[in-house]
Amino acid sequence: MQKNDIFEIEITGMTDDGSGVGRAEGIAVFVPYTIVGEVVRAIIIKVNKSFAVGKLLDIIKPSEHRIKSDCDYFYKCGGCQLRHMDYEAELDFKYNNVKECISRIGGINIPISPVVCADHRSRYRNKVQLPVSEKGIGFYRRNSHDVIDMEDCLLQNEYVADIINTIRVWMRKFNIEPYNEKENSGVLRHVYIRSGKSGIMVSLVSNTGNLPHADDIVSMLRDLNLSITSIVCNINTQSTNVVLGKENRVLWGDGYIRDNIGDAEFKISPNSFYQVNNSQTQRLYEIVRRMANLTGKEIVWDIYCGIGTIGQYIAKDAQKIIGIEIVPQAVEDARKNAELNKISNSEYHCGLAEKIAPKLAGNADAPDVVILDPPRKGCEEVLIDTVVKLKPKRIVYVSCKPSTLARDLKYLEGKGYKTCEIVPVDMFPGTCHVETVALLIK
Repeated sequence: MQKNDIFEIEITGMTDDGSGVGRAEGIAVFVPYTIVGEVVRAIIIKVNKSFAVGKLLDIIKPSEHRIKSDCDYFYKCGGCQLRHMDYEAELDFKYNNVKECISRIGGINIPISPVVCADHRSRYRNKVQLPVSEKGIGFYRRNSHDVIDMEDCLLQNEYVADIINTIRVWMRKFNIEPYNEKENSGVLRHVYIRSGKSGIMVSLVSNTGNLPHADDIVSMLRDLNLSITSIVCNINTQSTNVVLGKENRVLWGDGYIRDNIGDAEFKISPNSFYQVNNSQTQRLYEIVRRMANLTGKEIVWDIYCGIGTIGQYIAKDAQKIIGIEIVPQAVEDARKNAELNKISNSEYHCGLAEKIAPKLAGNADAPDVVILDPPRKGCEEVLIDTVVKLKPKRIVYVSCKPSTLARDLKYLEGKGYKTCEIVPVDMFPGTCHVETVALLIK
């Protein structure tokens, strides 16, 4: 097999990034934008010893689940992967992805609950991060850092397009130089927009200490008559793929927004982690509440607590909530949110859980329940070992990547815990990502 060869391929499976998989000349060929059961023509664009990557040319036999994408950028942009299939097929893909990872990687064979489906496949996100380059403002092309200039994204609220277009006008009018990633030069790196019940926060990520013509963009954004309540300049001068720097300068407004999950209210700063799909977040947290099975007598450790959302959502059911988070700004926000929600049975600690845990456990604060909500890379073994030494009766693990969840569940099962329930939640319709909640009992 060589590059530019063309093959007719039957798609028999899908990868966790949403690509279809078939075989040609005895090796696996990954073809994005295809669906199981389809027969397609693909041109080979990359060849390795054990697999190849193909680009879809024609669909010879389409799947009954194939639909026409409603997004003009879908086959260029890397933001979505599944807008070519109906929602039934998307949910099946996510369910099978979780099931396959738990079985193959985790070696755990228990029934997986059906995916908790979302109400909407479009306009559900409360956050967007858009890279800026000489090619425009938009999302990266799939598997690249090549920016596609975009007028709109169907996952975002409608007002995002108005904000982005205003920023484009400002850049042209005042010669604001877009960021050059290779040379770490230019001014505007990203546009970062968040929304909540209190309004919209626009953050402009600058490669310079002072954003030029900041007063002008503030005036232009306010003239849109949208519910913008905060405009922030985030400083990031490092040559890095990390979007946000550590310093924020408020150009106008409060420098934060507020939002609700159920009865709990939260102040959200630019650097705060906050789930992007509000309606699904409440469903997710209700699953966590049910799995935690609190009676009012338990001490709950919320590890990777962020701004305190999960712990404060269930605080009324617990004796005490102890949150642990490594990001100082998030810990500060969590404490403020506890005051905002009049929660007196919580405390928050900044640092590595494996260093903080022994001190807290020695103060009669050993947990009955531990909630783990790590980033996509999952938990470090040293953290899991620390949790195991605390001997909680229940562990509720919230994961945004099935493969790392499966790996960590396998490790926990080797340390004396049993996985009892796994529930996938579709937080990200149209994409290959799925959130999963798992319950382990000692």
